[in-house]
Amino acid sequence: MIVILALLLSCLAVAQQPGSPNILWITSEDNGPHLGAYGDKYAVTPHLDHLASRGMLYRNAWSTAPVCAPARTALISGLYPPSTGSQHMRSNTRLPASMKMYPQYMRAAGYYCTNNSKEDYNLAKPGQVWDESSRQAHWRNRKPGQPFFAVFNFTISHESRIRDQPHELKHDPAEARVPAYHPDTPEVRRDWAQYYDRITEMDELAGGVLRELEQAGLADETIVFYYADHGSGMPRSKRWTFNSGLNVPLIVHFPEKFRRLAPSDYKPGGETDRLAGFIDLAPTLLSVAGIKPPAHFQGHAFAGKYEAPEQPYIYGFRGRMDERYDMVRSVRDKRYIYIRNYKPHKIYGQFISYMFQTPTTRVWWELYDAGKLRAPRTFFWQTKAPEELYDLSADHDEVNNLAKSPAHQKVLQRMRKAQRRLAVRIRDVGFLPEGEIHSRSEGSTPYEMGHDDFRYPMERVMEMAEAASSLAPRDFPKIQKGFEDSDSAVRYWAAMGALMRGPDAVRAAAGQLRQTLRDDSPYVRSIAAQALGQYGSEAEAGEALKVLIELAPLDKNGVYTSMTALNAIDAMDGRAASAKAAIGALPREDSSVGRRLRAYVPNLIKKILADLD
Repeated sequence: MIVILALLLSCLAVAQQPGSPNILWITSEDNGPHLGAYGDKYAVTPHLDHLASRGMLYRNAWSTAPVCAPARTALISGLYPPSTGSQHMRSNTRLPASMKMYPQYMRAAGYYCTNNSKEDYNLAKPGQVWDESSRQAHWRNRKPGQPFFAVFNFTISHESRIRDQPHELKHDPAEARVPAYHPDTPEVRRDWAQYYDRITEMDELAGGVLRELEQAGLADETIVFYYADHGSGMPRSKRWTFNSGLNVPLIVHFPEKFRRLAPSDYKPGGETDRLAGFIDLAPTLLSVAGIKPPAHFQGHAFAGKYEAPEQPYIYGFRGRMDERYDMVRSVRDKRYIYIRNYKPHKIYGQFISYMFQTPTTRVWWELYDAGKLRAPRTFFWQTKAPEELYDLSADHDEVNNLAKSPAHQKVLQRMRKAQRRLAVRIRDVGFLPEGEIHSRSEGSTPYEMGHDDFRYPMERVMEMAEAASSLAPRDFPKIQKGFEDSDSAVRYWAAMGALMRGPDAVRAAAGQLRQTLRDDSPYVRSIAAQALGQYGSEAEAGEALKVLIELAPLDKNGVYTSMTALNAIDAMDGRAASAKAAIGALPREDSSVGRRLRAYVPNLIKKILADLD
């Protein structure tokens, strides 16, 4: 009798409401499309290859952000993080009260929504988001007959697992493909081999979830998506808006029962070159569930009842990565990728404590520092061009910048316009110093502030940022006028414009920079001080260093001011030596700093002191 009752309950558990598909998302971390299904002969991924043989893979899927927290923030919100002020790694902002996270729309429609288990959002959750989000979260905990949406995320392929030791390699390092930008050394080959080992282990875990679905009798009732959260965890992929950092595997499978909801170009066992970004996944999910995506979503559904036409471009971004500031925006079509570097004076490979734990990063830097590398293996340790353009059909590794190629100027202009159009459409608040994203949003949210021309005169700020980062001499008079602007963000970019142009520009603007050391904004003061500290006279550098030491204390000025000032001190190198004792005495902790940000100020202080020894 007990057995019969158990069987009856089991049948009830898998009975579905008519017309409501289950939806399963299998996600992995830090891996590009390095799967057998994508033609990678070095990969061993039988389970995901089998899923692709029954479903369809996307050749041109992008994660929007090349690092986990911002990428997941785009997913959960359906909004580009630069529009919500959440683009910086491990930041924390809020959505307007009128907006929800996508599982909340699914739950309101009757879905049981589970996440197993990583969240890592840069946005505060607006109430209960998931029915369950934990390592125990599972579809089987739903009510009888209730459709489910379930996420299973695997961390085995994460960057940190590439460098785990001891590890017995399964892939032969001698057979690994070393990209043109990496040095070909035993350490690099070992890291690539271990990376592929971890992908094989991830594939087995994904296969386990798919087997469980089959064994529960739910395979014919469930639409399956598999994707990774961004490109590989190897340096110059993760954290970077190249195709190598943003291109991800995306495989979708629609069983026959729900084929009507599949993408219009769906072919079982086929592939598509449609451009699809993470910004599109939330509207696609709702569309597949029969829910009209809310008007504020910034992506476009590529399947389901509300499938939208294919878009001509997909977009990426880079903000602060751990303790290091940067600002990059990128856009690609099916052939080209365009990258706009708003802080081209910074090298690609800024020192990030976490990234330098990977053997490839360390040996790569050591070889460069010893003068043992040639282009393109040197590029990662050098400053950037304001604009980059790569032909992905001819330059898979993105090492031949075509931005100055006469034959590619029309392409450059088209892609540049596309990048600027998106920034204006979403009201990109990333042109503000990070601290001002928060201070200007007091009483509301960064999204709302960004749509308020009084609080954020975006066109004026962006125009100065573009002039500053162009590095073009013709823009310098405009930059000098920017020091007089009433908006602090314009003055910030004016100071940046002098800093980024180097010694001659700093000398030409020295009077304005000295005056700016007394600016109301700590971020403007920091950048002016950095410019004078790096390129001014000895007296000016001394005055600038005093300003930065005053701004650096975490407990007095907050984490964003402290990080900005410490980055400026670090850029001064030996010119900061006289302040070594004062730097060493700076506080490393403050109770007001959120847990996710606590390591960054100590990391910066440690690095500065090490360099001054």
